[in-house]
Amino acid sequence: SLTQNQHTTHKTNKRFFQLNSIPMNLKSAGGIVLSIITTHLQESQSFSVPSSSQIQSSPVSQSRRLAISTLSTTLLPIFLPNIAAASPTKDSPAPKTTFRRYPQIRFISALGDPKASSGTGADTWGLWRDDPGPRGTYLRDFDKRIAANNNVAPAGWAFDPQDWWVEEHGLIMSTPGPLPRKRFDKDSGLVIPEKRYLVTGAREVTAALTVREDGSWELQEGTLYDVTHLPCRSARYTGGDTCSPKNANLKDFPVKPGAEMPAISGCDKQDYAVLFVLGEEI
Repeated sequence: SLTQNQHTTHKTNKRFFQLNSIPMNLKSAGGIVLSIITTHLQESQSFSVPSSSQIQSSPVSQSRRLAISTLSTTLLPIFLPNIAAASPTKDSPAPKTTFRRYPQIRFISALGDPKASSGTGADTWGLWRDDPGPRGTYLRDFDKRIAANNNVAPAGWAFDPQDWWVEEHGLIMSTPGPLPRKRFDKDSGLVIPEKRYLVTGAREVTAALTVREDGSWELQEGTLYDVTHLPCRSARYTGGDTCSPKNANLKDFPVKPGAEMPAISGCDKQDYAVLFVLGEEI
């Protein structure tokens, strides 16, 4: 259910919004009553609800992440103005933070203690600006679709034999780019050595994530586990010449939500949490 405390300022026809300091959780799309969603969408010219036939007609080969990101992109913007960025104190009320909503959800690959709300190592995190699942290539098709094409995937991204990524359905993905950890402040003309994102696991918690140039990170609500999207699994495989997608056991896929990615013979593996990114501070 939706909270009654809606004290945020929303500029309706622009992709940005201001957040105040009232705590607010965001329920996943599956827990929102359809009639409420439909009413909101009918009142807005900007959004539409996909029909059941459209959802069911999606190709089987598309990743679960694509389906969820499509629904989230449709539904989450309705509730974004209600999400809090910080908790105030009596002596120091939290300033309003302005976020720009992305046209489509982005994805952070994160390393850290799932129970932690802050830590270090954000300099090793990555960012996919597009959903890498639908642009991926199945492990079973590695030889004919990637190796036979000079290590270039059909979607156009380059495969690095020394360092490659796989998602929960056994799709080899593009390597995420580095996560930006600083921003330019237009008012002061200065480069601020930190950057803030709005992240969610599409379950209970949506929170502001601050990452800093020194690699430190901090969530203003919840833990890293709370903002991890559990059905999305991802791992990075390295190991030189002994590590190849051809060594994968295809029976290990798909991977259950929340489970570790499978080991692949000859490879070192590092699992990463996947966070949905709804927008960034401006």
